[in-house]
Amino acid sequence: MSASGNAEVHINAFAAFLIRRHSSYLRSILLSPDCSLHYPLFIDFAELLDYDPPLAHLLFSRPSDLLPLFDEAAFRAQGVILGASEDLEESASRKGLVHVRINVCGSPLECPEAFPSIGRVRVKHRGILLTLKGTVVRSGAIKMIELERLYECRKCKHRFKVYPELETGNSIRLPASCPSRESKSCEGTHFQYVEDSKVCHDYQEIKIQESTRLLGIGSIPRSIQIVLMDDLVDVVKAGDDVIVTGVLSAKWSSDLKDVRCDLDPILIANYVRRTNELKSEIDIPDDVIKKFEQFWSDYRDTPLKGRNAILQGICPQIFGLFTVKLAVALTLIGGVQHVDASGTKIRGESHLLLVGDPGTGKSQFLKFAAKLSNRSVITTGLGSTSAGLTVTAVKDGGEWMLEAGALVLADGGLCCIDEFDSMRQHDRATIHEAMEQQTISVAKAGLVTTLSTRTIVFGATNPKGQYDPTQSLSVNTTLSGPLLSRFDIVLVLLDTKNPEWDAIVSSHILAEKGESGKKKRGEDFDNVWSVPMLRRYIHYVKQCFTPVLTKESESVISSYYQLQRRSATHNAARTTVRMLESLIRLAQAHARLMFRNVVTRLDAIAAILCIESSMTTSAIVDSVGNALHSNFADNPDQEYAKQEKTILEKLQVIDEFL
Repeated sequence: MSASGNAEVHINAFAAFLIRRHSSYLRSILLSPDCSLHYPLFIDFAELLDYDPPLAHLLFSRPSDLLPLFDEAAFRAQGVILGASEDLEESASRKGLVHVRINVCGSPLECPEAFPSIGRVRVKHRGILLTLKGTVVRSGAIKMIELERLYECRKCKHRFKVYPELETGNSIRLPASCPSRESKSCEGTHFQYVEDSKVCHDYQEIKIQESTRLLGIGSIPRSIQIVLMDDLVDVVKAGDDVIVTGVLSAKWSSDLKDVRCDLDPILIANYVRRTNELKSEIDIPDDVIKKFEQFWSDYRDTPLKGRNAILQGICPQIFGLFTVKLAVALTLIGGVQHVDASGTKIRGESHLLLVGDPGTGKSQFLKFAAKLSNRSVITTGLGSTSAGLTVTAVKDGGEWMLEAGALVLADGGLCCIDEFDSMRQHDRATIHEAMEQQTISVAKAGLVTTLSTRTIVFGATNPKGQYDPTQSLSVNTTLSGPLLSRFDIVLVLLDTKNPEWDAIVSSHILAEKGESGKKKRGEDFDNVWSVPMLRRYIHYVKQCFTPVLTKESESVISSYYQLQRRSATHNAARTTVRMLESLIRLAQAHARLMFRNVVTRLDAIAAILCIESSMTTSAIVDSVGNALHSNFADNPDQEYAKQEKTILEKLQVIDEFL
């Protein structure tokens, strides 16, 4: 059978599939009033494989040939439905711009051969239906591209179509002789362009990069260019997680002087799916959830002891630092985002800054926190690329494109920033909006857009020289007051001389290194919360609990806030409505940590103690002391019972509860 005969068979087979399985969607396309729009027709590869296995196999092995035929089949199927349906309105008409989009999720094509990581893409993948997963790091402008042009032979007047080659920069190559198939060969070599015969399409190039979480230490994340056309343009932006299905091709790199011209791989996309809402890849089996419930059932009478058991699983190699571990847990869990009637959003994510002397474990906490988040980016204040922490405009091949920085790439997760005080100047100007409004407004090189940064910021920095307690935190860190006010908790870890603490820490380190430490770790292995268990727990409480404040907790938080406002020594840059919002977020996070849907008085007081530990507010309720020397209490519930009455008396709300 000839090639055209095979094509007719494939078109008829796919049209029959569409009429049987997708007639309702085709009817909705027929009823659409605008004929100039591009309409996507989403097809599951698993469904096609079940209906017609040979056709599905041909689609996998020869997508460049089959996908245009499928678009033609969609056009013919519309005609069949239009002719067979008497109940369709008179305005119904066939649409010529229907594009079949193949979704391979849930099909056998999710195997490593057809769904490799970007770094494992090779020449053998060229020509098959390939699926790649990554994060958009650059997005180009939307342009027009010419995909078809009509020419006429000057000798025999035969007209034929010419398709520009994407691989050679969309250049047009005319045939050597007239392609007329008449009985008498023309062999003409002169052709003229037929006016108004260009067929143009929307066109956009993006670059996606593989996730760093899937790479080993020392591996460089690879990236690849993606070509989007028609209805796929402008559906993703920098920072989005995407799954792209398409056909691997190659494109000649730009011909610069003294630079070797290479073939760069590109993926011509057929289907794009944003997976931002599916960023969580943490599987939590039912038996693990039952373990969580059983754990809190065992600690029903001593809930704070249970909380401390969880906190001891955070950075277990570091002795003590109870305050820091509690702050890390509350920051990772976060509060509940609030959206008022006008659409104004109040963030639910908390931010944490550690300021401390060298050797106090700041970087250890940063790295451990990154392990507990299902999406994280670790960087330094200078940033690992020209984009720094936020976003920048870069010129690629003569075209300006947006390159996402660390905060945009960590959207929906955690951004750990070491050496926070060494940020670039343009990052200092834009990080204020990124941390509070959780967006970045960009107006660079003619590119005007807004990117999402729903990110937890966990920063660490050293004080400038010897920390001076008599000076403000802003002076000690060279960070501005407005920037410091965006952190919910700022902990200062000072390595002061304390003989008792030094003796305890040295004994702990020596015991861990010795034989007794190995024996102890073997005995207590089952009792310690491992990293996978902590990740699952944090993810579960964030997804399943939306704590609501009770009257008691509201009264405690309100009284503390008013007391701070009345204090003559309060920090005006910090004691604003932002501090009240921080208190609410931390109280909600503590309720989640305690496996509850209600914010109790205990949660409110725990949030106040965290705020008191922060060096950006004056200690009114309780003098916590140096966070570096804070240790876990033997009986936290009994100690809390003693503290509670004193704290409520200072807040002047004792009569309401006792």
